Amino acid sequence: MTRPDGEGLTDEERYDQGMTVRREVLSNEHVDRAVAGTDALTADFQDFITRVAWGDIWSRPGLDRRSRSVVVLTALIALGHHEELAMHLRAALRNGLTVDEIKEVILQAGLYCGVPAANTAFRIAKDVFADES
Repeated sequence: MTRPDGEGLTDEERYDQGMTVRREVLSNEHVDRAVAGTDALTADFQDFITRVAWGDIWSRPGLDRRSRSVVVLTALIALGHHEELAMHLRAALRNGLTVDEIKEVILQAGLYCGVPAANTAFRIAKDVFADES
């Protein structure tokens, strides 16, 4: 039986739980592309992020997915991970954040992460939101 915090699960159960959450957050299309692109070089990493990031951390009960999206967006803005930011902007919409709430997250991040980081995040968000309409 799976537990929301992953405690006591086998690696296979953590993977299965992680894949379910990963698909719900990122979309079947995104995950299918990632899985299709898996090769001998990336297979262990794909397994790791599915089990640990999605099966352990994103599955924990302590924060809802909206809150986790806010944290992830802020971290990605701060660290300049633009490709991941675009992906997680889409995920944030899927997790129930509105465009106005995401705007507030970017503004807040701009205060602590810097104006250039916010400028880039707004540019990426504009592109993502145009694609989503």
